Amino acid sequence: SARPARAFLACACFHTDNLFLQRYRLHLSYREEKEMTKESLKVLGDHGCRTDEDFKVVLKEIQEEVQRRKQLAHQSMARKAIISQCYKPKHPEVYVLQDSFLAPEFLETVKYCTSQDADLQGLLRCIDSISGSDKRIYRLPVFSKEFCRLFIEELENFEQSEMPKGRPNTMNNYGVLLNELGLYEAFITPLREKYLQPIASLLYPDCGGESLDSHKAFVVKYSLHEDLDLSSHYDNAEVTLNVSLGKEFTEGNLYFGDLRQAPTPVPKYVEIEHVVSQGLLHRGGQIHGALPVTSGERWNLIIWMRSSAIRNQLCPMCNKKPELVEAEEFGDGFTRSTEGDMPQTVDLCYLI
Repeated sequence: SARPARAFLACACFHTDNLFLQRYRLHLSYREEKEMTKESLKVLGDHGCRTDEDFKVVLKEIQEEVQRRKQLAHQSMARKAIISQCYKPKHPEVYVLQDSFLAPEFLETVKYCTSQDADLQGLLRCIDSISGSDKRIYRLPVFSKEFCRLFIEELENFEQSEMPKGRPNTMNNYGVLLNELGLYEAFITPLREKYLQPIASLLYPDCGGESLDSHKAFVVKYSLHEDLDLSSHYDNAEVTLNVSLGKEFTEGNLYFGDLRQAPTPVPKYVEIEHVVSQGLLHRGGQIHGALPVTSGERWNLIIWMRSSAIRNQLCPMCNKKPELVEAEEFGDGFTRSTEGDMPQTVDLCYLI
């Protein structure tokens, strides 16, 4: 498949920061020369990790996670090559985005956003603001229910195949990386560029909504015998779209807190129910998680949309000027070029 027109990079903090430790459900930082940071040691102690034996187990897990991350891009490209050669899709038509896959209301919303007189107030009359004005979380129909059904059938066909599979991220063990399945070029990229960008540019101009130029997309699956829920976290994205694809499930609501680093002493959470075929748009820095499903299966499409103009100045994961390292495909959305980067004031997107 075609490579992105620009070279996208990652930040070196991917190998040292935000390392998820499943047994304590914590994110920690690790520096090889100093072992764990003092902050991480204190947090672990507060969570009951106090003996030398406890620390040895934790250290081993963290070192394994660092090694896994270092091999991730290479392994992912190897899996993608095998899948493109050997996998037989059940519904090949779903690999190329068509307007018929999209909800008529979604197409109308995009049409409005690309019109000359489009503005935020007009857009807010087309979509649901479901959390009040402070959290800026919006719900809108995205796909047809028929497309959702076909797409899940395709994903299940892939799951049941003998193809190699990568997990979506350190917190989700069940699901599919859509770049490995070959869904970026003719599906996710045009969805971002042609349909989501016009909406995001009106909703989130301060967070790079007008300059989204890369993404990471994956599907996560929750069920009783697999992943039940998702701990609190924020996304490595400027803007996130989370679409409920189905199937039948009960509970499993999302909950949203403050923007990360917001100075409120007691975070206030809002709980939001998933509606099949509808999507939630939110800022990547919004703290959120998923409550347990109590029956059935829940499949969600997640698209992390990124703006190099924003993140080239401040990595959202380590909160520093990014230390750029080579990466495959879209990497983590950083670029070497500072051309067109936004002024320094946009850092507030992450800091307030």
